[in-house]
Amino acid sequence: MSLPMIYTSARRDPPDRAFLFREVEMTEIALDVSGFVSALKVMAERDLRIAATWALNDTAKEASDHIRDRMTVVFDRPTTFTENAFYVKKARVDDLTAAVMERPTRASRDYLKVEEAGGPRRPTGFEGQMQRALAYDGLISAVIPADEARLDAYGNWSVGERNQVMSALKIQRDYAANATARSTLSGRKRKRSTYFVPQSGLYPGIYRKDASGNIGIVAILTDKVPRYAPRLGFHAEAMAVFEARLQGHLSRTLSQVFYKRLG
Repeated sequence: MSLPMIYTSARRDPPDRAFLFREVEMTEIALDVSGFVSALKVMAERDLRIAATWALNDTAKEASDHIRDRMTVVFDRPTTFTENAFYVKKARVDDLTAAVMERPTRASRDYLKVEEAGGPRRPTGFEGQMQRALAYDGLISAVIPADEARLDAYGNWSVGERNQVMSALKIQRDYAANATARSTLSGRKRKRSTYFVPQSGLYPGIYRKDASGNIGIVAILTDKVPRYAPRLGFHAEAMAVFEARLQGHLSRTLSQVFYKRLG
């Protein structure tokens, strides 16, 4: 998911006077534009490419920032991992292409692509492990946190409880090693909660039974593949920034290069 774009500014203050005035007679003032003409002659292709490089990189940075801000609107409590999903590949003088790109660590997952284009999502790593290793008669296409699930600050099922589930259900290679030192110690003092998947009698899911014998469902097992509607709007939003901001940035950077030559 990439998008050619455009600006990074090396600020250069213009000279105090763009043109020189000379006095011809008491009643006449002439404008000397020789410096202006000389600057135009000096502004070779490399100067124009430098100005374009600055403008491209500044515009790309603004597009990337806009997409990051948009995530806080269209997503519910996005994680820092998600907010930092994109970066700017900067243009160079010899390559006038700037791009807002998905970081490789995010591109290996397809969740942002699904949020952009819509459609079904692939199973998560946890869901894949459940599909492969859980002794369960039904089809598992997705595992959805339920009301009794422990959530983290971002509203997602907490990694700690997911690890406890995998350990209790013995669905990873070394499930015993996943109990933390703290949970092991607390287990010596009191009876810990246990997790189980009923084969019948209860709604398909993962249940937690606490030390008092209370049972609650922490995740739903479903054979339906989750489908998403498009909502990120990466391409449309980035292009809108490109169209709105590039011309202004390019006018500014051309002026910076021009005034540099005049100086």
